[in-house]
Amino acid sequence: MANSLTGENYEYVEGRDYVMEDGLLVFTRSYLLQRPCCGNGCRNCPYGVVPGSTEPVDADNSSC
Repeated sequence: MANSLTGENYEYVEGRDYVMEDGLLVFTRSYLLQRPCCGNGCRNCPYGVVPGSTEPVDADNSSC
């Protein structure tokens, strides 16, 4: 699978990069820290964005 940041091949590893929850692939916090914030409120968002919101919990967080 191509890495969307570098275009290089990247082997996603279950447990390190993602976990499966109810048949859905959920990225881990450590994986998300390697990417810029997408603003989608990912379940394990390290940037403080709450699911269902595009605003960071901390208004001083300029990552999103």
